Amino acid sequence: MKQVGPNKKISKMMVSLAWVGFLAMLVIGFDRYLGQQANPNESPEVTYASDGAAEVKLAQNKQGHYIANGQLNDHWVTFVLDTGATNISIPAKVAQRMGLTKGNPERTRTANGDIVVYRVILGSVTLGAIKLNNVKAHINPHMSGEAVLLGMSFLKHVEMAQKDKQLTLRLKPRASQ
Repeated sequence: MKQVGPNKKISKMMVSLAWVGFLAMLVIGFDRYLGQQANPNESPEVTYASDGAAEVKLAQNKQGHYIANGQLNDHWVTFVLDTGATNISIPAKVAQRMGLTKGNPERTRTANGDIVVYRVILGSVTLGAIKLNNVKAHINPHMSGEAVLLGMSFLKHVEMAQKDKQLTLRLKPRASQ
């Protein structure tokens, strides 16, 4: 019977640890790849036009949506640009985490029917280098998930130009507040 020495045991353990490390790096890398596919605008590209106006360039995700990270009252959130939404719509659990207080209730019409939401005014909304103050929004207790709909209460202040699979947002003159 052949005996296994301590060096062989250590060697087998090191090979096993190397495989576990390799597989962990593979999983982490694949997770980041999938995240990049869902939200290719984790750090939106900012450029400046010849007149000095800030422009934010967003790439479409695999589903054709424009998703980007930004801030509401200095809290990081993930936006889904929605030109069909009148106001910024914040899921209730995101609003609670931000410490927002529900304002007056109001009825609104959504793709899923009429619902009651709660009006709020956001001190600031930031997407890349574009920042607006005192923007209308509402807290939507019917929204699931973490994504905030970036509606027209913000988007009406920017010029939008789409080319290929890229959307350029530029602050309209006199829209900065």
